[in-house]
Amino acid sequence: MASAISANKAELLAIANSVASEKMIDKAIVIEAMEEAIQKAARARYGAENDIRAKLDPLTGDLSLWRVVEVVEEVEDYFKQVSVEQAQKLQAGAKLGDYIVDPLPPVDLGRIDAQSAKQVIFQKVRDAERERQFEEFKDRQGEVITGVIKSVEFGHVIVNLGRAEGVIRRDQQIPREAARTGERVRALITKVERNNRGPQIFLSRAHPDFMKKLFAQEVPEIYDNIIEIKAAARDPGSRAKIGVISRDSSIDPVGACVGMKGSRVQAVVQELQGEKIDIIPWSEDTATFVVNALQPATVARVVLDEDEGRIEVVVPDDQLSLAIGRRGQNVRLASQLTGHQIDIMTEEEASEKRQKEFAERSKMFEEELDVDETLSQLLVAEGFAELEEVAYIELDELAAIEGFDEELAEELQSRAAEAIERHETAAREERRALGVEDALADMPHLTEAMLVTLGKAGIKTLDDLADLATDELIAKKRDSAPRRRNSPDGPPMRRPAPREQDKGGVLGEYGLSEEQGNEIIMAARAHWFEDEPATEEAADADSSQ
Repeated sequence: MASAISANKAELLAIANSVASEKMIDKAIVIEAMEEAIQKAARARYGAENDIRAKLDPLTGDLSLWRVVEVVEEVEDYFKQVSVEQAQKLQAGAKLGDYIVDPLPPVDLGRIDAQSAKQVIFQKVRDAERERQFEEFKDRQGEVITGVIKSVEFGHVIVNLGRAEGVIRRDQQIPREAARTGERVRALITKVERNNRGPQIFLSRAHPDFMKKLFAQEVPEIYDNIIEIKAAARDPGSRAKIGVISRDSSIDPVGACVGMKGSRVQAVVQELQGEKIDIIPWSEDTATFVVNALQPATVARVVLDEDEGRIEVVVPDDQLSLAIGRRGQNVRLASQLTGHQIDIMTEEEASEKRQKEFAERSKMFEEELDVDETLSQLLVAEGFAELEEVAYIELDELAAIEGFDEELAEELQSRAAEAIERHETAAREERRALGVEDALADMPHLTEAMLVTLGKAGIKTLDDLADLATDELIAKKRDSAPRRRNSPDGPPMRRPAPREQDKGGVLGEYGLSEEQGNEIIMAARAHWFEDEPATEEAADADSSQ
């Protein structure tokens, strides 16, 4: 390349064609790089102050070199300006203010100039090559690609993809898989980023989508969209689960993925270094899908809590270890597959939990409503868990309970309302004792109990509340204890009162929605905007004085 500038025009074109072909970039880019190198070398010879241009004809190889000068009345910069009189010698009819061309003789590059020109060309070509690589791979995210392992650096595998290089980071490799230089490897393109050193192509063999793509290559029905993989979860190198569904009722999705004598699934297993794969029929019914996802364990009962995104699964005592799996692997993969937090308990534990909840709620109703044990137990058996449910339920619905009448229902609702008011009064007194100002009580959705919680957290004024972000106010922190919503083998169960360990944000224990949290924060900040006009008026008055 160093001799390119001083070479004859045929050689210049030959070099341009060779570089463009080798690097797989547009010949025009190479020609432009050569022109830029010639311009740089010419400025070094004729003076860097000159505005020198070069043009290489891509068809003939003819090289033109000139400088651009401005026609002025009085010359101040002899490198970039020329008088009207001198301009006439260069271009007839040139007038004041024109920019004209002053042809220059070809430069004979010395060794240093040639090296400098070579660097310019190489840099330009390298930039063009990187841009070409990025353009080629930027839209291939999610595609499985095959390459050759070039090297292993600090645990990261560098893969030669032919026209570019990709990297499989350590955390995206299959554990205990040996990467040997020169071996072919398949991986999923997860991300392509621009970088000063060229495009960064990130590959993965541990991503669940890699397993999906492998099944699509092995199972024609998946490739043809007759069978769809609805969900996938992996513990790379150990075990995986996929949920499949068929759009054709005559085709068994599980059987199609397994293949004759397991040939199809075995091909995927071998690529994933022996990773065991459970193929599970996907179902729109969450409870059914959870039961399937926990295979090979047998499930006795499923209790959903859609608000919390949690599922409580009850299994026979002898199925507990199988359902949980080695180091919790089976339940963890089932949780990832279904998108729900799954809590496993035995029938004995579930029975003890129900009995404890039943006793606690019965005791609460017995004390708060001043009723006997039989009546309080009847309320719990009908699914009531909180005083508000008794106080605000439709009177007819309460009176319709077996053994109740309208008079008893009215009395129970009256007592429940009185109990709620007692709690509100006690909470109000505690809130005021904590120094929480009354203005906070006017905020939407906040109860006195919530205000007490705020006071204990040091939030006592509107400004204190307004300074919080919504997540800081309401974010929930889930724990391992399940919350029950409905029981398929018994009466509906109301969600129990919030517990301290569930709290994430200051009011995380109360189950406020994001929309409610936003309303509270915006209401607390309203006084900021009300103060602005008054502040501006005061500032205007001060300036006028």
